[in-house]
Amino acid sequence: MGEEGENGGSDRPIRVYADGIYDLFHFGHAKSLEQAKKLFPNTYLLVGCCNDEITHMYKGKTVMTEDERYESLRHCRWVDEVIPNAPWVLTQEFIDKHEIDYVAHDSLPYADVSGAGKDVYEFVKSIGKFKETKRTDGISTSDLIMRMLKDYNQYVMRNLARGYSREDLGVSYVKEKRLRVNMSLKKLREKVKEQQEKVGEKLQTVAKTAGVLHDDWVENADRWVAGFLEKFEEGCHLMGTAIRERIQERLKKQQARGLGTLLLEDDDDDEEY
Repeated sequence: MGEEGENGGSDRPIRVYADGIYDLFHFGHAKSLEQAKKLFPNTYLLVGCCNDEITHMYKGKTVMTEDERYESLRHCRWVDEVIPNAPWVLTQEFIDKHEIDYVAHDSLPYADVSGAGKDVYEFVKSIGKFKETKRTDGISTSDLIMRMLKDYNQYVMRNLARGYSREDLGVSYVKEKRLRVNMSLKKLREKVKEQQEKVGEKLQTVAKTAGVLHDDWVENADRWVAGFLEKFEEGCHLMGTAIRERIQERLKKQQARGLGTLLLEDDDDDEEY
């Protein structure tokens, strides 16, 4: 039935099926669906999305729930119909039920961890219903997750600043205090650097007014800035050490009051981060 539509012998749209997990729906997903939609001049694109149970079993935990992933797909301009609870491996029964003419996916073998075969699309390819799409380089759900993990501390501080509690974020008491201390020191450095630049501008103005030679001014300015930064870094180090010592002292006092066991368990959890 697909051949007639492809050759223009029928006004019936070609029913193309694409499937996936579509976690953290991004433009790479959208571009693959766009390719599937444009395989034929008159395409009806069905998109299957696996539920949480089967996804967590065969691929791992998702960031978005199944309902969130379904809803993301419904808002993609290329999608005509979303099929929830899609099977991990397509069968003839599923193809017949949804009157699927072709299945669109990239051509790389997709390992079938369910044990049904070597490739999830092995059966579809064998019956001549497979159409190839191209992956978009540089973007994937795994890439996005890796970016967040790489800058984990920054995202934790961002959400703490927005009002989330450490319990919401799964962060221990000690971890939260360390992050807040580091963030305070970072802001202090930025503020001092800003003031340093302002002072430098004023010194340049004074130097020009006083007729100081340019080469002498540059040499002296470099020496002044280097000396200032050395003292500043030393001060920041001493301040950070003092703050950390105060935190440790506070923990010891709480331990003496009978809270030590709980705090030690909390601190062990902190090693994960």
